[in-house]
Amino acid sequence: MVTVHHPTLGDIECVRSLRARSMRLVVRSDGSLRLTYPLLCNRLKAIAFAESRRGWIERTRRRLAERRANHPTIERSEVESLRRQARAYIPATIERLSLDTGLVYSSLRISSAHTRWGSCSAHNGISISLFVMLLPEHLREFIILHELCHTRHHNHSSAFHLLLNKLTNGNEQRLNKELRSYSIPRIEEK
Repeated sequence: MVTVHHPTLGDIECVRSLRARSMRLVVRSDGSLRLTYPLLCNRLKAIAFAESRRGWIERTRRRLAERRANHPTIERSEVESLRRQARAYIPATIERLSLDTGLVYSSLRISSAHTRWGSCSAHNGISISLFVMLLPEHLREFIILHELCHTRHHNHSSAFHLLLNKLTNGNEQRLNKELRSYSIPRIEEK
């Protein structure tokens, strides 16, 4: 691996690979570049390939920068505090909502998922992200109800939405819209 400083693209991490069959260019989340190319390809040809992708690189970097700017961050020390809060709140809440609705789950896992608020397995095991603790309580309960509804309907069919809408007193769409205004934060590295 060699890092090459390009006058317009910045630093490019160049990796000559025995396994590579073609050139591959990756823009990392921080905007840096990684260029992998076959053993029989010379570095100048690989860098010319990266230069030919300049428009794509710039668009990708802009999109990633926008995503970082619009995505909240949280310090790693705060994650443990959220985990403690989640362990105190989520089990009691899901148990109460399960008893109130008659929707039965097989297990509960509190995760640190960054891509979704919750999920339900085919065997009715529910996983809830500890980051729900950053939401208002009514949205936490909405997420838990959403996953409990998946214990009856393992899809987003009209029957699923009818059930969730009934359990939220006709507020499913409003709650979904409100939830979309939040996003799971990135953990800020220090």
